[in-house]
Amino acid sequence: MSFSSLTSALGSSSVQLGFHSNFLTEALHPSSKRKKLAFRKFTVSCSSSSSSSSDPLLVKAAKGHPVSRPPAWMMRQAGRYMAVYRKLAEKHPSFRERSETTDLIVQISLQPWEAFHPDGVIIFSDILTPLPAFGVPFDIEEVRGPVIQSPIRSEEGLKALHHIDLEKLQFVGDSLKILRKEVGEHAAVLGFVGAPWTIATYIVEGGTTRTYTTIKSMCHTAPHVLRTLLSHLTQAIADYIIYQVESGAHCIQIFDSWGGQLPPHMWEQWSEPYIREIVSLVRTKCPETPIVLYINGNGGFLERMKGTGVNVIGLDWTVDMADGRKRLGNDISVQGNVDPACLFSPLPALTDEIQRVVKCAGSRGHILNLGHGVLVGTPEEAVAHFFEVAKSMKYDNSSQNHAFEESKLVV
Repeated sequence: MSFSSLTSALGSSSVQLGFHSNFLTEALHPSSKRKKLAFRKFTVSCSSSSSSSSDPLLVKAAKGHPVSRPPAWMMRQAGRYMAVYRKLAEKHPSFRERSETTDLIVQISLQPWEAFHPDGVIIFSDILTPLPAFGVPFDIEEVRGPVIQSPIRSEEGLKALHHIDLEKLQFVGDSLKILRKEVGEHAAVLGFVGAPWTIATYIVEGGTTRTYTTIKSMCHTAPHVLRTLLSHLTQAIADYIIYQVESGAHCIQIFDSWGGQLPPHMWEQWSEPYIREIVSLVRTKCPETPIVLYINGNGGFLERMKGTGVNVIGLDWTVDMADGRKRLGNDISVQGNVDPACLFSPLPALTDEIQRVVKCAGSRGHILNLGHGVLVGTPEEAVAHFFEVAKSMKYDNSSQNHAFEESKLVV
């Protein structure tokens, strides 16, 4: 994006959503001089309709199609609770190295697949990974976490932004290709991104924050700068999603992790329109790819989240599944929402909670997950049990005729 288009956007007081160019085409179809990959070429055309009969179980559930049981995966299912991950992290202590090196990404992403065989294998990455590809470098410090040395809070700061350079994210595309080949059609390969508002909190605040005072203040003191930043992120994230799908991702999750820090009426203004635009842009290229939206602390946002046009709403553990299903209606799928702390409970108690959530969600359009990521220290035995229980469940076929009724389960 040129600075002239940035300043053009600054001149408008309305919400600016997206800017279009041929950059995505050029990035996805680079010149023949590009270095060939070491593994067999794998291509996915996300613009073509896929056969629903060949979709993995998770994708079928995301689309609201009949399934025999609830598909299951976990947010943060690859991570520090696994001994094999901790051992690898000792050899490779840098998170950036682990999340930006193809061999390590694939190895870590497949660790829970090899241990538990979930129905979804999510790429090991981070929502901040694409930032340097559009002009926002960052570091990760041991104590402070992610740090952005030059926060963007003014028109001058916007000059650093440019179109996303997908060549700089080749390790993501290569990893998804390998994961798709390794997993085959036995499970869905999931990609993910951060929502514009959530990514903007890091870019404006300069890293993590507990108060979000700087960016919330900008909503009133420099709304034109914030709108332009969000618009740039919207296009970059949409391009990044399409790249992930064309590299092999069956499904995409959008994390608006810090959207819940906004009052609902402000989320409608500063987050929802940009997510809705991302969904619209992705739909033009990848109409068959399910999109999941998750907000931490989303009890006050459910109906508003539905307005973004996504296929699946992820519920956190503070929302009662039965209430969430009632509020969202029968025309959208849901994901969640076992309390991550339940994995520290006796296994029979965990079984009861999984069954309760599944029954409340109904027999169609539900992806079993936690209401947040796996907690550090979670017993691997409990994670294994979670997936064993999920796979032991069978929906009564007769209940499939009444979509979204309380499930009749055979365990």
